[in-house]
Amino acid sequence: MSIFSNLFKAKNAPAKPAKKSASTKKPVQKKPAQKKPAPKQRSTPKLAETQQIAKQPSGQGNKSRAKQPPTDLPSLGQDFIDLDLPEPLNLAIRKLNFSSCTPIQKEVLPHSLDGEDVIAQAQTGTGKTAAFLISIITYHLENPERQARKPGTPFALIIAPTRELVMQIASDAELLTEFTDLHVMAVVGGIDYEKQKRELERPVEVIVATPGRLLDFCRSGVINLGQVETLVIDEADRMLNMGFIPDVKAIVQRTPKKDKRQTQLYSATFSEDIKRLAKTWTLDPVRIEIAPEQVAVSSVEQLIYFTSESEKFMVLCNLIAQQTDSKVIVFVNRRDETRRLEEKLYRQGFKTGLLTGEVAQRKRIKTLDEFKDGDIQVMVATDVAGRGIHVDNISHVVNYNLPEDPEDYVHRIGRTGRAGAKGVSISLVCESDAFMMPSIEELLGESLSFTYPPDDLLIQLGSPVRARRVNNDLIPKDKDTRKPPRRRG
Repeated sequence: MSIFSNLFKAKNAPAKPAKKSASTKKPVQKKPAQKKPAPKQRSTPKLAETQQIAKQPSGQGNKSRAKQPPTDLPSLGQDFIDLDLPEPLNLAIRKLNFSSCTPIQKEVLPHSLDGEDVIAQAQTGTGKTAAFLISIITYHLENPERQARKPGTPFALIIAPTRELVMQIASDAELLTEFTDLHVMAVVGGIDYEKQKRELERPVEVIVATPGRLLDFCRSGVINLGQVETLVIDEADRMLNMGFIPDVKAIVQRTPKKDKRQTQLYSATFSEDIKRLAKTWTLDPVRIEIAPEQVAVSSVEQLIYFTSESEKFMVLCNLIAQQTDSKVIVFVNRRDETRRLEEKLYRQGFKTGLLTGEVAQRKRIKTLDEFKDGDIQVMVATDVAGRGIHVDNISHVVNYNLPEDPEDYVHRIGRTGRAGAKGVSISLVCESDAFMMPSIEELLGESLSFTYPPDDLLIQLGSPVRARRVNNDLIPKDKDTRKPPRRRG
């Protein structure tokens, strides 16, 4: 099941209708000093053309014909009828069985489809990815290119902080562009540089990237951002916390000026630093806020178990053993602790996966796929690596340690209870974690009640049923996969 099926909930009240005439849409290029030209009209031949053009997703060979839509698609929801989207996009929406827009989509799309800049405060799991993808695809279909773009020259650029999140956004884009001629490519570190360079030797309309690897390709002349018409910066707060803002600034400087592009910026929180950056990068933006409490708290039952450090592993194992048909994510603060905990759970007989920054990218992708398919029941992850986990039917999130940053607590529990679905968050709090609770409660705006683990979680564990294993999937410390910098002189 696609993650999109949980991003759109059936609602009785239709969304605020957008203008239905294509001629009323504002073009993305904003020139205040000049009269804006009317955008190109939609044409019936455009649909027939896009259904015949070969679509070439990232990493695949050329196709002779685009995939034909099934004949038994469900009807289009009223929210999307009101938005008056291009037919190839409507076909993908119908195939994904979207029923109605989520709150963030209802607020964003009427403005982004008209070419306005957007600053939106929303958590992951609210459907914001589909919001900016729909506006990008619509612009491309309603304003076809007059001539083919040169290789490595995208019209849309999406920047995200982690490799997992980039891969997920690119996967979602492939689903929504199934009946179009849009080419989407993910550009991330941890994957062979030369292989990605070869893929960029063909035209690509949409690039989804992490800042570091994108800058590598820009500096080497492989990617040219001079013709970007739509720029999306996702999870800006996380970019700031991870120290990526200097790289993002360098990337933005390579794009056209803000009056010549549309900019959409999404962030879970808006600190003063983020507000200053947003003011620098956007032009007369529409501000939209979806309160974090409405996303994190209402859909997730939060349990706080007060336990000793020595009892944590026992409680965790008994908890997982009770969730035989469910997916569980366990968050740990440090990579070395994550690795040790995953190994201990594996030896207890659980189907486990490890997701940290030191795991090779190919293995991380494979592990995520196995988690989605149910071959792995328990994913042990750090905050950075776990930020990009978008998987259906995650029933429980366990905080083995409370995060040092209160915002990470909201992001962690957001892996379950996504888009209105119900989920459970369990935090195992000992003496060393308890001092972090006040800042978390302040962010949530409510007090969280402590309780002791029930007796069925305090059953003594038996001996390990598996032997230790050698993990060959970690990146060697003496191996740097990044391209070396150029030497001066």
